[in-house]
Amino acid sequence: MANTAKLQKLIEGIGDNKSAKMRVLARAGIKQSEIARFLGTSDQFVSNVLNKDKRRSDERPNPGTGDRAQSKDSVKVRVGPDGRVVIPAAFREALGLHENDVLFARIEGEEVHLLTPKAAALRARAIIRQFVPEGASLADELIEDRRREAEREDHNG
Repeated sequence: MANTAKLQKLIEGIGDNKSAKMRVLARAGIKQSEIARFLGTSDQFVSNVLNKDKRRSDERPNPGTGDRAQSKDSVKVRVGPDGRVVIPAAFREALGLHENDVLFARIEGEEVHLLTPKAAALRARAIIRQFVPEGASLADELIEDRRREAEREDHNG
């Protein structure tokens, strides 16, 4: 049984989408019953989401080969001249990517991760959220700091 901290780390930055969390946890090898317990939902709901995804992947062609999909999450790509890698068209369509769009790249262990700006922002927010006390508003704190600073300038000016 996976511990809660490990599961939290896996879904960090995903937001409130339970189905997306289920998919990530399932890809990490977490059992459906553990996913259901962790997310506070029924085993049946988890099963329905994951089975629906499997049916979709069985119906869709594999973006890299034109064959029936073995897994919609991974295809083989080749590193070309100057380190170029082509993102398969089906992946670009699924993410709404167009020519000249920006992606963020990072290395995690032996993996290269490409993130859309939205995914990178969600990840950054999740990291920052760890250091902000519950109920605190950074915007309110900044405004208050600016007010105190303005008052000091008025008294010293």
